[in-house]
Amino acid sequence: MDDFSRFVPDVHFEKIPIKNLVSNQGYQRPLSQAQVEKAIKDFDLNQINPVKVSRRDGINYVFNGQHTIEIVATVSGSRETPVWCMIYDELDYRHEADIFANQMRHVRPLRPYEIFTANIEAGNEQQLVIKRLVESYSLTIGPTKGYGVICAVSTLERIFTKYGYHVLDRTLRLCVGTWEGDIDSLGANVLTGVARLLVAYGDKIHDELFKEKVGFMSIRQLSRTAKERGQGSLGYAEAMLIAYNRKCKYPLRMTKLYTNKKVEDDEVIDEPEDEETEDQSAFVG
Repeated sequence: MDDFSRFVPDVHFEKIPIKNLVSNQGYQRPLSQAQVEKAIKDFDLNQINPVKVSRRDGINYVFNGQHTIEIVATVSGSRETPVWCMIYDELDYRHEADIFANQMRHVRPLRPYEIFTANIEAGNEQQLVIKRLVESYSLTIGPTKGYGVICAVSTLERIFTKYGYHVLDRTLRLCVGTWEGDIDSLGANVLTGVARLLVAYGDKIHDELFKEKVGFMSIRQLSRTAKERGQGSLGYAEAMLIAYNRKCKYPLRMTKLYTNKKVEDDEVIDEPEDEETEDQSAFVG
């Protein structure tokens, strides 16, 4: 009979109350309260991963899952709450640290498109609404850039979440009408730059005037001007506003981009849209 024991970790599972777990080893990263609070808002019992525990000298040391136990303790309101633990009995401190440091080395994070597709399959309303809206403009959402394809999935979700359906709808309408499907007109910085303008100026931005004046610039020209103005989507918003204001009797004030409380000044998108990555789960580490 084949012996597969060397491929199976020598562990057992127990339910252990959180109060009996210790998670203050020097190799661990600091606890992120922001991560805990974010996970609490989206708490789902079925997404809780087992906590990895090294039992040394009768003490249960957590070497993976410190955020998990804090999330569960906060949601349940008690450190008496038990969590499932994967118990290792043969580890020393250095081995724990090595596992912690290298356990994610060969794990490929889920890409935003893969997460989006899974949400569609799950029937989650937000992603279904975004998909229908994108397709209403004869566009598709895909993993790589192409004609009529939006691969800046995280950007679509970000605009929808922060600014709402109507801002995303108008953003898509302007991008399609202004650059007529240019392959680079549906990137993260362009989409977010347009959304910034719409949030800051609202109905003071006239769609037909935007299409005429901003559309006079090619995406290549827009990109060059944007890089001269600043980083990411804010540079694009400024470049578009300069084009929009050209020969205007009553130009829109640039300072409005910075003073409007609905617009977050620190939102900068520099990475290629088809390579954006996000955490796979809030219930790890």
